[in-house]
Amino acid sequence: MLFTQDLIPPSYLDELSLLQDQITPFSTEVAFDTIEKELGLPIDELFSEISPEPVAAASLGQVYQARLRHSGQVVAVKVQRPGVQAAISLDILILRILAGVVKKAGKFNTDLQAVVDEWASSLFREMDYRKEANNGLKFRRLYGGIKDVFVPNMYMEHTTRRVLVMEWVEGQKLSEVEDLYLVEVGVYCSFNQLLENGFYHADPHPGNLFRTYDGKLAYIDFGMMGEFKQEFRDGFIEACLHLVNRDFDALSKDFVTLGLLPPTVEKEAVTKALTGVFQDAVAKGVQNISFGDLLGNLGTTMYKFKFRIPSYFSLVIRSLAVLEGIAISSDPNYKVLGSTYPWIAKKVLSDSSPQLKSSLQALLYKDGVFRIDRLESLLTESLRARTERALVKKQREEANSRVVFKEILSFTLTEKGTFVREIIIEELAKGLDALGLATLDSLTSVATTSIPFTASSSFSLMTKEDMMNLRTLRRLMFLLSGFESDEKPFKEVNRVMSPNNNQRAYIEEEASLFSYQPASVSEILTVLSIIPELPPELQQRLLRLPADLAGRLISRASARTIQRIFL
Repeated sequence: MLFTQDLIPPSYLDELSLLQDQITPFSTEVAFDTIEKELGLPIDELFSEISPEPVAAASLGQVYQARLRHSGQVVAVKVQRPGVQAAISLDILILRILAGVVKKAGKFNTDLQAVVDEWASSLFREMDYRKEANNGLKFRRLYGGIKDVFVPNMYMEHTTRRVLVMEWVEGQKLSEVEDLYLVEVGVYCSFNQLLENGFYHADPHPGNLFRTYDGKLAYIDFGMMGEFKQEFRDGFIEACLHLVNRDFDALSKDFVTLGLLPPTVEKEAVTKALTGVFQDAVAKGVQNISFGDLLGNLGTTMYKFKFRIPSYFSLVIRSLAVLEGIAISSDPNYKVLGSTYPWIAKKVLSDSSPQLKSSLQALLYKDGVFRIDRLESLLTESLRARTERALVKKQREEANSRVVFKEILSFTLTEKGTFVREIIIEELAKGLDALGLATLDSLTSVATTSIPFTASSSFSLMTKEDMMNLRTLRRLMFLLSGFESDEKPFKEVNRVMSPNNNQRAYIEEEASLFSYQPASVSEILTVLSIIPELPPELQQRLLRLPADLAGRLISRASARTIQRIFL
C-alpha cells in the first residue's frame, strides 16, 4: 500500500469506509452490562437518555449516544467488544509469522516484523480507553486552539479501561463532503502535530475526521497516536528542504539520518539514483509534487540500496498518505506536500534548532557563495503559510508589494527572524561595499577619460567576489521592497564576469542599475508608510539596523585597506 502510485485512491477510501460502517455490532445487553460493571452504577443513574442500539460499530468496540444525568451534556459512550484482546493477540501472532515468511521469501529490506510490532503496540494502547482519553485531552490541549479545529472533551470520571465517555460530535464524515478548506485546515493541523509538537493522530482515516455542522474539522478516536522525536522531525524537515531545492547529495545523507538507508550505503550512487527519481518531479515545482508518486518511484528505484521504512516512520507515512487520499477525493490535483512546504519553509527560517540553522546556512551558501535565489524561494514560500489568525476560507490573492514588504520586514525584525536578519544584513554590507567600489571605479573612469593625453585604464578595484556581491545587493533590494526583479538566473553571473567581457563596462552597468527607480515614487512612499504600523519594539530594532550596517561596512573597508597595504 505504501508504494502504490496513488497511496489511497478515492475508490479505495470509499470501500474502506463501507467496511468501517458494516462491522456487525455485538449485543446491546452485553454492552450495557459492561458499562454498569465498569462504572459501578446502573445505566439509569449514569444517563438520562441512551440510544437503544449502537450508532456506530468498529472492530474494537461500538458507540452509543447518551445524555449525562448530572449535567445534561450529550456524549458518546464507547464500549469495548468482549474478547477483543484475546482475538487481536492471536491475529498479531499470525501476522508476525507471516511477516517473517514474506520478508524472507520476498527479500524485503523493510523489517516487516518491526512494522507489525509498531502497529501492534499502538493497537494494544488503543484497547485501554483510559490511555485514549488521556491522548484526547493532550490532543485537545495542543491543537484544540487552532482555528476551525474541534477536539471533543473527555470525561475521565466516566472512563475506564473498557468504557470511554466523550463529548458528542455532530457532523458528517469529511470524506462525504467536498470541503477543501477543511482539508487545508487538516494539513495545517498535521504540520503542527508532526513537525512542531511531535504528537500526532496516527489513524486519520475517513471515519475519524468529521465536518461539524458549524464548519469545523473535528477529530475523534484518539486510540492510535504517534510520537515523532525531535531529531527525526528535524531530519524530515531537512529532507523536504533538500528535495525541493534539488540538493540530492544532502538528501542522501538525510535518508541515512532518518533510517531509510543503512549508514554503509554508497553515497555517490545514492545521490545519482535520487537525482533520477526526483529531478523531473521537482522541476514541476513544489506545488505539483505528488506524495504518492514520490513514494512509488522511490520504492522501485531505491530497493537495490536496501531502502526500508523504519517502524517509527510507518505511522507518519500512513498519516500523510490518508490525508492526501481524502484531499484528492475533493480535488484530484491536490498535493499535500505542496500545501505543507510553506510551513516547512517558515519553520526553517525561524526555528531556533541548531540542526535546522546549520541546514539553512549550508543551503544558502555553496562554496562560500551566497545563494540568494534560495533565500528568495524560502521567503516566498513562507509567505504562503497562513497563520491561525490569517487562516481564511478563500485562497489568498497574490500579495502586492506593500503586503510583501510588511510581512518580510515584520518577520526579519522579530526574535524568530534573527538568524535570517543577520544573513541579510551581512549580505547588504557586502553589496553596499561593492557598490561603493563600483562607484569609485566609475568616477575614476570618467576622470581619466576627461583628462587630455591620458590613456584609459582597465584597472579595477573590483574583484569577482565584489561583482557577485553587487548583483546580490540588487536582488536583495528587489526582494526586500516586494518588487519583482528581472534578474537573470544565478548561473549567468559567471558568464557575464568572464575575462572575455569588458569588466569595467559590466561594473558601470551594474552600478547604474541602482539609479533607476524600481517603481513610482508614490508606490515607494506607500511601502515606507508601513514602518509606523509596526509594533514599537520592531520599530526600535529597525532604527538600530543602520548603525549595525555602517559598522560592518567600516569593518570591511578597514580590512580591505589593511590587506592591500601589507599583502
